[in-house]
Amino acid sequence: MDLSIVVPLYNEAESLPELTQWVTKVCDENKLSYEIILIDDGSIDTSWDVVVGLAAKNKHIKALKFRRNYGKSAALNEGFKLAGGDVVITMDADLQDSPDEIPALYQMVMKEGFDLVSGWKKKRNDPLNKTLPSKLFNLTTRKISKIKLHDFNCGLKAYKHELVKNIEIHGEMHRYIPVIARWNGYSRIGEKVVQHYERKYGKTKYGFSRFIKGYLDLLSISFVSKFGKRPMHLFGALGTLLFTAGFVIAGYLAYAKFFMDGYKMTERPLFYFGMLAMILGTQLFMTGFLAELVSANGRDRQGGYGITKTLNFNTNQDN
Repeated sequence: MDLSIVVPLYNEAESLPELTQWVTKVCDENKLSYEIILIDDGSIDTSWDVVVGLAAKNKHIKALKFRRNYGKSAALNEGFKLAGGDVVITMDADLQDSPDEIPALYQMVMKEGFDLVSGWKKKRNDPLNKTLPSKLFNLTTRKISKIKLHDFNCGLKAYKHELVKNIEIHGEMHRYIPVIARWNGYSRIGEKVVQHYERKYGKTKYGFSRFIKGYLDLLSISFVSKFGKRPMHLFGALGTLLFTAGFVIAGYLAYAKFFMDGYKMTERPLFYFGMLAMILGTQLFMTGFLAELVSANGRDRQGGYGITKTLNFNTNQDN
C-alpha cells in the first residue's frame, strides 16, 4: 500500500464528509493505493455516527473511537500503530490542511528520501492570538532542538513507514515529533510550504494552556534525549559535585576547630550548608544509580487507551 492517511478528530462531524471526499479524489486521481484512518478522540457530537456512515460507503476508510478525550498525541500514536502504508501522512480534520498537498509530500518521502517532511504554514489564516504565540513557540523549539523547521506544530506531515513504527508519543508531544524522530536516528527531515485555509466549521480546540504544556514537554524531551539512556551522567555528576563541596566544607571546619580558634562547628551556619550539600549529593548520586538500573532493564508500558469501537481493522464489521 502506498499511503496511510491518519486523521485525528474531535467534534468534527461537519467537516468529515468533505474531507474524506477530498482525500479520496486526490488519491484516486494520482493512482495511489491508500487507507484513511480516522481516530475519533472521544467526540461528544455526532462525529462517530458520521464516520460509520462514511466507512459504509468508502472501503478505504478505517476508524477507531476512544472512550474519552485523550488528546491528539494519543490519537496519532494509535493511528501510527495501525498504519500500513509505505508513507504515512497526518492531517487535521478541520479542513485547514489541504489534501492537495498529499502527492507532493508522498514524492518527497519516496523519491527524495526524506524520513519526515513537515508542512510549513507560511501564510496562516488564523487570528493573532494564535499566530504570535506560535511563532515564539517555533523559535524556541528551533533553538533548543537545532532542527531548522519553521512550523513544528503543523498537523500536515509525511513520514516514512519505518519511522512511525519506531517512535511513541504521548502527552502533548505531537508537536515535537521531528525532535523525537531526530533523537531516534532519523536525520533526514525536510519541510514543504503548504496551503492553509481558514476554519470552515466549528471552532478551535486549543487554548493558551497548550503552550504551557508544550514547553513542559519540550523540557521533558530535551532531558530524555540527552540523559534518558545515561541518567548517571546527570544525577551522578551533580551528586558528586555537591558531596565534594560539602566534604570540603566539613574538612575546613574540622581543621579550623582543632588548629585555629577552637569554636564549635555547629555554631557556624557553614556547617549546616556543608551537611546539606553532602546529604543532597548522596541522594542525587543514588537517584542516578537507581535510574541507571531502571534504564538498563527497561520497562513496558502498562494499560492503553480506552478504545471502544473500531471499523475495518481485521474485520469488515463494527466491533
